[in-house]
Amino acid sequence: MKTETDEIAAVAEWLEQAGQVTALTGAGISTESGIPDFRGPNGLWTKDPAAQGRATIQHYMASREARVDAWRMRSEHPSRTVDPNAGHAALAELERKGRLHTLITQNIDSLHQRAGSSAGKIIEIHGTLRDVVCMSCGERGPMEAALERVGAGEDDPPCTACGGVLKSATISFGQPLVPEILERAQTAASACDVLLAIGTSLSVFPAAYLPQRALQAGARLVIVNAEPTRYDGRSHAVLRGPISRTLASLVALV
Repeated sequence: MKTETDEIAAVAEWLEQAGQVTALTGAGISTESGIPDFRGPNGLWTKDPAAQGRATIQHYMASREARVDAWRMRSEHPSRTVDPNAGHAALAELERKGRLHTLITQNIDSLHQRAGSSAGKIIEIHGTLRDVVCMSCGERGPMEAALERVGAGEDDPPCTACGGVLKSATISFGQPLVPEILERAQTAASACDVLLAIGTSLSVFPAAYLPQRALQAGARLVIVNAEPTRYDGRSHAVLRGPISRTLASLVALV
């Protein structure tokens, strides 16, 4: 029976031999930085199931109260104060070693960029908290400028260009993904020789289809996650240890 060390060594060999490696990351890679996940045992939606409903675009647009609450939460979001962890750093190092071609992330916290991963290699399929966007005219700007307005007393700051509703440049429930960004992610999944699915429950679609695309194209699928996923039985390796430690050990062997 293979030990965890044996599994990590085998995956490291696959990464060395691969022509193209793609990583797909979810909330689990950021929990060690202090950003709670959504569906884990202590996840935001596990503890408060109604929170998912409050995160819908329809609720946000229809309720000023919801927007005021959302701006308060953005002001307090831990991504503004926490640092990348060893898992983020390991993926940046894997890129520096020439082994990581594309990093697809479901996260909106920008910790991959802060850890040193190249912006050009990152595909943020659920958007980013770095920016805000007007839901009427499409005007886009930095989140920090909007939060400064909130701090100055505007609890639901409107767009300065047209007066429309401002929202973080993230994909809420009820919003479609940006087609061009999704297409880039699908292409990267279909073209890789190894797909690393890291810290993601693989239960949110259409991102959860990406491992299927990789498998259909003949790639090896490696799951790095603290909890079971729907793809565990179809993967070529499952690494169940703490994500940051596992990735650091894996990249050190490449």
